[in-house]
Amino acid sequence: MAKRWYVVHAYSGFEKQVMRTLKERVALHEMEDRFGEILVPTEEVVEMREGKKRKSERKFYPGYVLVQMEMDDATWHLVKNTPRVLGFIGGTKDKPAPITEKEAEAILRRVESGADKPKPKTLFEPGEIVRVIEGPFADFNGVVEEVDYDKSRVKVAVLIFGRSTPVELEFGQVEKD
Repeated sequence: MAKRWYVVHAYSGFEKQVMRTLKERVALHEMEDRFGEILVPTEEVVEMREGKKRKSERKFYPGYVLVQMEMDDATWHLVKNTPRVLGFIGGTKDKPAPITEKEAEAILRRVESGADKPKPKTLFEPGEIVRVIEGPFADFNGVVEEVDYDKSRVKVAVLIFGRSTPVELEFGQVEKD
């Protein structure tokens, strides 16, 4: 039987603990041959706190754990009886449906690309109004014109003496209004 990806609903905030417990239970019950990867899809994000860049993890799907497994009665019971697991997502209560290979690949690709380059915690959109919080234009409001995620910079049109002036700032120098 081929291993398929299933989505397991866990208590929010306990995804990593459920992942660890599941791995321990699989080893304890000697079912390694019927289980593949068990993971919590996350990406690295960068945020500015107290003037310093800090990296943290953000979950793509809070409250969910991805499990690659062969579905049968024994594996179903092992997962279902794991502490802080609410059940499977998709299909029926007794016969969960796996996600498609395409969906699984898309999630895994996103996890891999998220590890390469961290994303900012706050996302800016062109046309959005922001407030400049530090630098020579502090306390000015402006409209986002361009966003450069690679360099963590944003171009903002600020109204100075009645004229719109484009100013390039770092993400940490602006906040959403």
